[in-house]
Amino acid sequence: MTADTRMSRATSRIFSMLRRDRQKLPRDIKVMLAAAFLIALGFGLVAPVLPQFATTFGVGNTEASVIVAIFAFMRLVFAPAGGALIGRLGERPVYVTGLLIVAASTAACAFAQDYWQLLLFRGLGGAGSVMFTVASMALVVRLAPPESRGRVSGAYASAFLIGNVCGPIVGGLLAGFGLRVPFLAYAAALVVAAVVVQTQLSHQRRGSGPRQDRADMPLAEALAAGTYRSALVSSFVNGWATFGVRMATVPLFAVAALGAGPEAAGFALAVFAAGNAAALTFSGRLADTLGRKPMMVAGLLVAGASTAAIGFTTGLGWFLAASALAGVGSGLFGPAQQAAVADVIGNGRSGGKVLAVYQMTSDVGAIVGPVLAGVLADRLGYGWAFGVTGGIMVVAACTWLATRESLWKPAA
Repeated sequence: MTADTRMSRATSRIFSMLRRDRQKLPRDIKVMLAAAFLIALGFGLVAPVLPQFATTFGVGNTEASVIVAIFAFMRLVFAPAGGALIGRLGERPVYVTGLLIVAASTAACAFAQDYWQLLLFRGLGGAGSVMFTVASMALVVRLAPPESRGRVSGAYASAFLIGNVCGPIVGGLLAGFGLRVPFLAYAAALVVAAVVVQTQLSHQRRGSGPRQDRADMPLAEALAAGTYRSALVSSFVNGWATFGVRMATVPLFAVAALGAGPEAAGFALAVFAAGNAAALTFSGRLADTLGRKPMMVAGLLVAGASTAAIGFTTGLGWFLAASALAGVGSGLFGPAQQAAVADVIGNGRSGGKVLAVYQMTSDVGAIVGPVLAGVLADRLGYGWAFGVTGGIMVVAACTWLATRESLWKPAA
């Protein structure tokens, strides 16, 4: 058999896997996707105007940055409490409550009279945000069919991505009517999402007291699983690179190293999102057929190599190409990572505490990554900052190489 024949058969096998299992997603999952889109759309409404709104109270750039950071800090602090509440009350009550807390705090931001009120209200929003984030993950884990976990995770990520892309565009238009208007629009979007989740999910309603029907998975049991430990590593790395360095260091590199204007950073974020979206169209299905491990290793290696390459680019074209490829890598491993965590928890138990720790590792990475990358950039140059970031992604890929495949397979 020639090499061309083997390549043709391998390609045909992959495409047959992609065509397999085209049954419709469960209705409850579609409800979750609609809510995810509304949440991401609303967040995108306020993201472009929040720092600018903070400066209207007579503070500088540092204080405006704290308004952004307090949200992530409060998410990190309240993550354990959110996980515990899920184990006690159930996913949907915590999800809806978290959405309403963020809606109320965001609406309050629109009426803040000074900087300290804005800081307080935004911080309360972070506490509510981690509640609905962890609860939504727990719902997706429980509602997704075992054979379609990768596909569902990819669809969920796509819903967020589309909302994140559309949100800033709409938010920029709304800002023309005043910087307080996007906050009210975000609050309204969250209320709609809460109503959708509360009224449209068809799974069995649960009482308000402690649940006796499904046990909460002990964190120690999850930590004993190699798949979960590897997911924690890759979650930390993903937070470092995707949510941290990409948002904080890439814009600085575009201006300082390439001599380009701020629009170059915007282009880099846009092509990253485009690459991510392209990969998400098929990566979830491959995670359900080829397995979690191959997608994790391939995605982390692609994202790591392209992220490291960003620091050595000298022209705008190469910079954008590396950013797009990093987005592809992120899209390759994202659905597989969440599906692997779902494999560990299973459909029969609540995973509130387990998912809270998983989310916390990403938040810690998003906080630590930009700081260390900034130190490296100042002292050793941007090549080191992006090189180290890419290197830790390669290290995460190596941990998955030593991890057993967790893909659920039906009995023969």
